[in-house]
Amino acid sequence: MRDCSRLSRRAVLGLTAAALPLTAAVPAAATTVVGGERLARGGVQVLGAGGLPKKLTARAWLVADCETGEVLASFNAHRRLAPASTLKMLFADTLLPRFAPTLRYRVTDADLADVPLGSSLVGIKPGLTYTVDQLWQGVFLRSGNDAVHVLAHMNGGIDKTVAEMQARAGDLQALDTHVVSPDGFDHKGQISSAYDLTLFARHGLKNEDFRRYCGTRTADFPAGGKKTFQIQNTDRLLTGAWGLHTYDGLIGVKNGYTSHAGNTFTGAATRGGRTLLVTVMHPVAGSNAVYEQTAALLDWGFGVGRSAQAVGTLVTPLSEGGVNATEAPAHRAARAAAGAPGTASGGRPSTLRLLEGAAGTAALLGAGAWALRRRFRTAPAAAAAGEGQGPDTGGRAARDADESAAETAESGGRHRR
Repeated sequence: MRDCSRLSRRAVLGLTAAALPLTAAVPAAATTVVGGERLARGGVQVLGAGGLPKKLTARAWLVADCETGEVLASFNAHRRLAPASTLKMLFADTLLPRFAPTLRYRVTDADLADVPLGSSLVGIKPGLTYTVDQLWQGVFLRSGNDAVHVLAHMNGGIDKTVAEMQARAGDLQALDTHVVSPDGFDHKGQISSAYDLTLFARHGLKNEDFRRYCGTRTADFPAGGKKTFQIQNTDRLLTGAWGLHTYDGLIGVKNGYTSHAGNTFTGAATRGGRTLLVTVMHPVAGSNAVYEQTAALLDWGFGVGRSAQAVGTLVTPLSEGGVNATEAPAHRAARAAAGAPGTASGGRPSTLRLLEGAAGTAALLGAGAWALRRRFRTAPAAAAAGEGQGPDTGGRAARDADESAAETAESGGRHRR
């Protein structure tokens, strides 16, 4: 291809498109990025304020004002990464209104049969009866996948719950998120982003029960009969565990860890009547790093970050009057290739997509034929002018491949929090 002119390469691409799946031929119509164009850019995004913490090793992070929704600073806000147990924020936001806290439920073996091996557990036992309030304490404090699965089965099963979580993510316009399991365990294709996790936290905190559970430090959990045992929240900024100090004003929300995702955390804190949200994903190794970097970004937001101008915004849910946004073009293409919305069951293109694809293919074939004819007319002039190749896109392709690695990698590692 190096010896081909730009026109001949264009023709080849046009002709090759005919052999691709029809959905791949559909051109992207919109370019708006959810929350603002700056949030799709690589590197640190900040305006009007300096002094950001120097030792930020996370692959993605974001600082936002919880009340206004203004994004004050970010780094790879829409980068798709494995979320670990921070995905439980979406689970809670979806299911919390379904069951009264005082409702009692007797757990069966079937409720726990599909809990992944190596999961974090609160210690639920088949045959015992728990209140919904206790189950949610198990979810928020101990990140118990056993509690998640019991609640999911109460809701009609894992598949139904996953579908409802995905629908909730769509309503929140969390378009980077693909839900595979309700617990955040390592599964192929289970992804989210710093932007989406912050959306989940912001919306969840509007619910009084969500806010109460994520801010609870300890609770007594049933052990059978009249016996109980104490469980402690695994959020180290809330409890001051593992050598960390508690963060002044912290109100939650959720941490996570898997061998594939590393550490993830979304924290919220209030000082002087102002509440900030910070999400940190996948910092360089160090079990306290995710908390230390969250605390540093909160300090920045409450300090010099007060003068920061918004580089984006946390969008309003569609069900609450939000304007329908559009995901980044690269993400749209990846979603289409994975057989996401717009395809029928089993990943087959829907009739609408087939028609759109056929039209796109016809257009590309026409463009290819036109380019071939024009090449033969203009080849001498092009050779005389020394026409060169188009711009090198290898660097961008490499970045895209790196950013989508979490979407396609499959891990069998242990889920710890």
